[in-house]
Amino acid sequence: MKEEAQKTSGDDGWRGHSEIPSLQEVHRTIAVPKGLSFWRKMLAFSGPGYLVAVGYMDPGNWATDLAGGSAFGYTLLSAILLSNLMAILLQSLCAKLGIVTGRDLAQACRDSYSKPVVISLWFLCEIAICACDLAEVIGSALALNLLFKIPLVWGVCITALDVLAIMYLQNKGFRYIEALVVILILTIGGCFFAEIIFSKPEISAVMSGFIPRFEIVKNPQMLFLAVGILGATVMPHNLYLHSSIVQTRKYEQNVEGKAEAIKFATIDSSVALMFALFINGSILIVSAAAFHTSGQHDVAEIQDAFKLLKPTLGAAAASTVFAVALLASGQNSTLTGTLAGQIVMEGFLQIRLRPWLRRLITRLIAIVPAVIVTMIYGESGTAKLLIFSQVVLSLQLSFAVIPLILFTSDRKKMGQFVNPLWIKILAWTTAGIIVALNVKYLLDFSGITKWLGNRFQ
Repeated sequence: MKEEAQKTSGDDGWRGHSEIPSLQEVHRTIAVPKGLSFWRKMLAFSGPGYLVAVGYMDPGNWATDLAGGSAFGYTLLSAILLSNLMAILLQSLCAKLGIVTGRDLAQACRDSYSKPVVISLWFLCEIAICACDLAEVIGSALALNLLFKIPLVWGVCITALDVLAIMYLQNKGFRYIEALVVILILTIGGCFFAEIIFSKPEISAVMSGFIPRFEIVKNPQMLFLAVGILGATVMPHNLYLHSSIVQTRKYEQNVEGKAEAIKFATIDSSVALMFALFINGSILIVSAAAFHTSGQHDVAEIQDAFKLLKPTLGAAAASTVFAVALLASGQNSTLTGTLAGQIVMEGFLQIRLRPWLRRLITRLIAIVPAVIVTMIYGESGTAKLLIFSQVVLSLQLSFAVIPLILFTSDRKKMGQFVNPLWIKILAWTTAGIIVALNVKYLLDFSGITKWLGNRFQ
């Protein structure tokens, strides 16, 4: 099936054209009937945003948020808020790109750039996906260890079996995947709502934490965690994912239909990302309230937080609820990782693999370093690996964000849906902040490495 919205002329700003639509097996499979009320239409379009939001609350976020809360109290809440606002803007651009052009971000890159550039972008994106998958593997393994005492090495290996669940859900239909993701998000949110009640944070201190401070940029250790939070929140593979899965809806392929689809897709992702803001903020708030205020400034490992929550908060259920949320987070993220990997490989290289094979390859790439680090360094090594994986994600982010802004700001490619001036200003400011933070981080790398070594001894 060829993409209906694809043009055939050569003056539309694209160097090439995609013959196969993104995620062909589910492309335009969810109908949006005409004549629906606003709320029913919003429900029909709802779903892709929650799959995207999953990546903003995966186990990698836990490591950076726990470390930030215990070390610096509520100060880095401003980094979480800024990252979330950036995410809302960038994901709305992804939805617009997919809906207007009929291409996902990977296909858009392939149809715009030379082969060497495309191969380079694909390679960088694969590194980001493997780093994300590494966080999911470790997070799920830690949760299994905390809840059921399964050794970490075995837990890492067990996570490879999630490919069976993914295959089953994909055969049932895309709405089943969306429904499972929403259920798991609600589980995570409920768990952290309970944790906030247990930890009793000081409301005024929490609110002041959302105010940005220049201290974050001046302090290399704070900046390292802020960059980690940025990498854990605004994930490169999510940009490719969202530009594809918005095309699962069967909307009218005309100006009015696309405008409506953009509106509802933006509402969907913005609401879903507010859930992500609540969960990420909650992790840091609980860490700050439970550990920083009691003088425990070095709680950066998930398993240490699990052990300390119960005695610190005096609530018997605190540790168990924490581990249940972690397991839900890790398993939720595996679903979207599979789809993102498929989209990236097919979009950049036009190579189609069976989803279970693609998932198995990605999982094995993540499992190998996780097993090695776990066997050599034990539990302490997994915490280093989690935070490092998020910094890797942040360093890769510019290579997805800049093409996205260029494409959606190109009138030839987008027509009347091109970004207005104020969106361009916001988008390029966002890209500038991302690049500047990463450059500053690289300049401070030697001092950060020494600090990390001291914290995880």
